[in-house]
Amino acid sequence: MSVVIKAENISKQYRLGEVGTGSLKDDFKRWRYQLMGKEDPFLTVGEENDRTIKSNADYVWALRNVNFEVNKGDILGIIGKNGAGKSTLLKILSRTTGPTTGSLKMKGRIASLLEVGTGFHGELSGRENIFLNGAIMGMGKAEIKKKFDEIVDFAGVEKYIDTPVKRYSSGMYVRLAFGVAAHLEPDIMIVDEVLAVGDAEFQKKALGKMQSVSKGEGRTVIFVSHDLNAVSQLCTRGLLMKHGQVSHVGQISEIISQYLSDDVKKPVYINSFPSASKPLIIQKVAVLKSNGKIASDFFHDEPVSLKFEIKINDPHIKANLFVMILDGKKRRVFACESESVHSNMLLKIDSNFLVRGNYSIHAFINQPKIKQIDVVEDECHFNIIDSGSIMAKHYEYDYGVVFGKYSWSV
Repeated sequence: MSVVIKAENISKQYRLGEVGTGSLKDDFKRWRYQLMGKEDPFLTVGEENDRTIKSNADYVWALRNVNFEVNKGDILGIIGKNGAGKSTLLKILSRTTGPTTGSLKMKGRIASLLEVGTGFHGELSGRENIFLNGAIMGMGKAEIKKKFDEIVDFAGVEKYIDTPVKRYSSGMYVRLAFGVAAHLEPDIMIVDEVLAVGDAEFQKKALGKMQSVSKGEGRTVIFVSHDLNAVSQLCTRGLLMKHGQVSHVGQISEIISQYLSDDVKKPVYINSFPSASKPLIIQKVAVLKSNGKIASDFFHDEPVSLKFEIKINDPHIKANLFVMILDGKKRRVFACESESVHSNMLLKIDSNFLVRGNYSIHAFINQPKIKQIDVVEDECHFNIIDSGSIMAKHYEYDYGVVFGKYSWSV
């Protein structure tokens, strides 16, 4: 595969507050170094862009030594927390701004959609803006005309195509902007979180179009979103940003797992203060993958296992282990119960059962209709990601908490 984007040591520095160095002497020094072809002497000053840490520094690195390559036909998902540097990187890729240091090589025409109405003129009609954007991308009038009807049909704004876009709703605006960016045949398409403005139907159309642009036409897509379900379904590779640096690059499933592991509640429960008076004690519960490793994020087609370690102080006590799975709204998804209690027990939840979302467990050692001997409440948090089930097309729509076992007939 040919490389269409190559970023080498890309860094972007911003000065907080006033523009310039703050003194005429330092501004003159910077200008003199630039004339001599030397590096800016003030670039060595600055710190990483971590918004959780208070700082008095005048300079901040929004990006620092970013390196990656993108091949033709790839759909690269860029994820990370707010302030990680995603938008700054997209602006550099879109040629909206340049890097402070480093080099960026890109092959082909670029279409970017970084915010609602990027490149649109509010006083011009939808029709005029389509031709304006096509011209900006270097396309001829005949080439734009050939795609015009397809763009309007995709955006669903035929009735308003000769109305100034300043009168469009945000949804109409973004539909038309995306239609222009997707249909005017760019070699590289860059899409930011802007798709969140659209409704579910538009998001479905937009994601489908990006897939066809990449797989069917061999074009490259750079996609940024906080919707990890959309990212996992659309993207083939991922890039994780953290404090302005590239933390990980690889297969999208690995990148999402790494991102979630940095921010999710613990998938392990440990009883730090066990009561010696209890005959049976739940000492530890861990959420495991099929390879036996502790994990907090799973794809919908992966099994989830819960390993229980129980201290048995009185082996003569007869009891059961009762386990409930809770969803993110703390609703009871399902419950199960063992017939007896042992020091080590493993509960396996089949793949293709839980739908995407956050889950936790409620467990207790139970003597039915007598008492609960030991209880664990709302612990062992884990996350299910829909990586392409039959229900994935509904995106954020709440279609339940489990995949039903059913069949159709006619």
